[in-house]
Amino acid sequence: MDEDNAHVPVTYENCAHVEGPFFHGTKAAVAVGDDLVPGFGSNFQERRVSNNIYFTAIEETAAWGAELATALAGVEGRGHIYVVEPSGPFEDDPNVTDKRFPGNPTRSYRTRHPLRVVGELDSWQGHDPEVLQGMLDRLALLREQGRDVIED
Repeated sequence: MDEDNAHVPVTYENCAHVEGPFFHGTKAAVAVGDDLVPGFGSNFQERRVSNNIYFTAIEETAAWGAELATALAGVEGRGHIYVVEPSGPFEDDPNVTDKRFPGNPTRSYRTRHPLRVVGELDSWQGHDPEVLQGMLDRLALLREQGRDVIED
């Protein structure tokens, strides 16, 4: 990454400049006007309560969230992508920012404040079944190796 495009970390104190739209991919069916809040089970680890709610500014990243959440839960279908608005400050998702990808190319964030659902995307593009299975296989390998750590 060159100096002109250096990633400036998004923190709770420095997030006002980040523009949406923002998306949240999930297995859960909710309604426009609902608030998504932390404190529920993680989509990615059984018996783990999430202290944050995660979202992204990239539709494809939300598609991964929706597809993986439904597949890992054994739920039929591809899940849902909601258009959301954060109600408070947020920060880069440390689970991907600089750990898996330099900077934050997935534009993934997390917050401890509610996300208001303002719409749902109905015509989003999912991944081919073999691509999704490849991601599930990689997640299973990380879990077997004890490397599926979520910083929450």
